[in-house]
Amino acid sequence: MNTIRTTAALTILGVTAAMLAGCQAASAQQHGETDQLRLGYFANLTHAPALVGVEEGLFEDALGDVELQTQIFNAGPAAIEALSAGAIDAAYVGPSPALNTFIQSGGQSAVIVAGAASGGAALVVRDGIDDPADLDGATLATPQLGNTQDVALRSWLADEGFETSTSGGGDVSITPTENAQTLSLFQAGDVDGAWLPEPWASRLVIDAGAHVLVDERDLWPDGEFPTTVLLVRAEFAAQHPDAVEKLLEGHLASLEWIETHRAGLGSAINAALDEATGKTLSEPVLDRALESVSFGADPHASAFEELVADGIAAGTQKQGSIDGLFDLAALNRLLEEAGAQPVDDAGLGRDDG
Repeated sequence: MNTIRTTAALTILGVTAAMLAGCQAASAQQHGETDQLRLGYFANLTHAPALVGVEEGLFEDALGDVELQTQIFNAGPAAIEALSAGAIDAAYVGPSPALNTFIQSGGQSAVIVAGAASGGAALVVRDGIDDPADLDGATLATPQLGNTQDVALRSWLADEGFETSTSGGGDVSITPTENAQTLSLFQAGDVDGAWLPEPWASRLVIDAGAHVLVDERDLWPDGEFPTTVLLVRAEFAAQHPDAVEKLLEGHLASLEWIETHRAGLGSAINAALDEATGKTLSEPVLDRALESVSFGADPHASAFEELVADGIAAGTQKQGSIDGLFDLAALNRLLEEAGAQPVDDAGLGRDDG
């Protein structure tokens, strides 16, 4: 009988301890403690801050006891799907997928916490296509339906008087295709060109004989437009602000590394690509690609209203408010502590309403 009472008492104590542990864990979660951060990015040169940050251990240094887990994606919509499902906590993505998830969720899904890259996107085409009129009846590729380059191509074609559809019809057929496959298809003559981020635009030029028809920098004031931003799942940002700030510290450390190691940047990117994909880029491709990309924490927020309009016109974006899309408070605090100028959210910040 005493044994039964002792067992029962121990059981009750065990349950109580488990409940207390659960409460403590929940409290820790509410107060910003987490033991891991899952980060998504692409094996693209326009994601160099992610590539360098991972390769050089800068994120791990900044995160400390928070374990970094990484996942590689081909394009933004796939990364957004993982973010929305809670499979990752943050991602380097293009602005169009970031806008899509924000608008579709009514501003509840994610928030942009920093910029990463500008430039580094172009429409490259085969011989015989020398001006927009030559594209009538052509087949062009983009990384994925609704990704940033896909929207840019559809918007530009509309301005040139061409009709397109998300199903591939119209005056110019657009075929969303994985980047490596696009190179193979172009070499085989199965596509006439593609609007691509770097290094893929340079790979088609250097490795497959394409030439540039449109450099996207020529379409924006001062040649500046957002190519890559750092996006964080809204729930994660709310629950773990300390982890987000540490992620931003790693992001800024990576940007500083890029700025101070320009001579070694190509080697670092190749090492990161080799680790992520088992493949590297030739020196001519790296050199050419790096000429068209700039890296920095400014997300170029003033461009996002135009990007929404472009997406709506392209048929890949729903209408909706983007008020609250940015939360740059932690970033600007870190920048000011480092003696750098804060960046602007163009009135689209979470604290601007």
